[in-house]
Order: sequence, then C-alpha cells, then structure tokens
Amino acid sequence: MARLPSHPRVGIISQARMTSTRLPGKVLLPVAGQPLLHYHVARLQQAGWPVLLAITTNATDDPLADFAAARQLPCCRGDEDDVLSRYWLTARAQALDVIVRVTSDCPLLDGGLIGQGVADYLRQNDSRLYLSNVLERTFPRGLDFEVFSRELLDEAQAQATAASDREHVTPYIHQNRSGRVRFQHVTRAEDRSSYRLTVDTADDFRLIQQLIEAYGAAALSTDALVQLLDQHPELVALNAHIEQKKI
Repeated sequence: MARLPSHPRVGIISQARMTSTRLPGKVLLPVAGQPLLHYHVARLQQAGWPVLLAITTNATDDPLADFAAARQLPCCRGDEDDVLSRYWLTARAQALDVIVRVTSDCPLLDGGLIGQGVADYLRQNDSRLYLSNVLERTFPRGLDFEVFSRELLDEAQAQATAASDREHVTPYIHQNRSGRVRFQHVTRAEDRSSYRLTVDTADDFRLIQQLIEAYGAAALSTDALVQLLDQHPELVALNAHIEQKKI
C-alpha cells in the first residue's frame, strides 16, 4: 500500500469565481451583513485545517482576492476553465500532501463533518485512497467534500486531457482511470440527498438567506440542518424545483 508522508500537510481548497452562469457574483451576495463566502470559510475553518481559495486570473475575481487578503487566506489564481490546474497550482504552492476539495457556492458546509472525514483518511495512511460523500449521495447537496492525496492530484494533472476532466477536477480520480484508486464513501443512515443547500440560482439563495437569518443555520451541524429541513417542508419547497447542472 502506498503511504502518505510521515507528517502530511493538509489543506482545504475551495474553488471560486464571480462569473457563475446562473447567478453571477453569488459567493459575495450579502446575508445578515456578511457575504456568503464568509460563512463558507468560517464553517470550513472548524475542520481545523488551512482554507485556501483557488480563483481565476480574470479581473472580475479581484474582489475574491481582496476577500482572501483581508482574511489572510492563501489564494492562488489560474485558468477559469482548467480548474484542475488551479487545484494543482494551489496544492503545489502550499506544499500540500492531502487535499480536501470543496466549492465556494456551499455556505453551510460542515467543518466538523469534514474534520472527521480527514481524520479517517489520515488514519488509513493510503495515498491511493479517495474519500468522499459525493459518489454515494446521502447528504444534502451543498455539503459535498472530497479528500485525496497530492499523488492522485499530480496524476490527474499529468494525465487528464478531456475538457470536462479539467473543468470538474476529480473525474480522472473518481472514475479510477489509473486502475489503482481505493474508495471510501461517507454516508448517513437517512438519505437526504434531495435537499439543496448549495447556491446556484436565486431560489437557492433565498433558501440560504432564510436559513441563516431566521433559523441561525450558520451555527448548525449537518444533523441539525437536516432536522430543520425535515420540520419545515415549506423551506425545502423554495428550491426543490431546481435541477442540478449536469457534469
């Protein structure tokens, strides 16, 4: 079994851009006096690992660079469409051995859940392991995270050639193109994958806004968020009609 370095350096890399197609500028939309990205980063920091932003070189992303600088977050800029290379450049710049991949349109990601996932990953000490809650979906969309080694990221950067592989970062890894990836799926007993806690449209934003401003969702765990949605079907209905963009 391939091993990790003896003291692996872990980092959470979040991809962000201002030019999203369905809701431009969404990550800086204000809720309760703070941009959505504030909640995203604050909750990720609860995992106990450094949070890094991977943004584009476009001038439109300068506000994201300013956000990172104001909060002393490492920030790396790269190609808008080649998101895989952005992750690779960020991981290389910070000398990461283990990468946690998240996306910035998920303001209610659970740092505690991610911290548990990383701890489990590190205990197994296998650089060929890909651990995530995205391949077997039971968590609400918007709580997605993936954990993999720099070794697997380096392989993907070197070998992935299709535009979709470069845009979506991990298909080369989770489709096991090398034939040498081991998988672990993080699941919960009750399937709530139909719930949407991501922000891709105006209706998604309205739900998150209500959850944070009226229900204190920025301080809630995954289980508490699920319980809240279970108890309030009228909230779930706000964005239940939204179809996730296909990869």
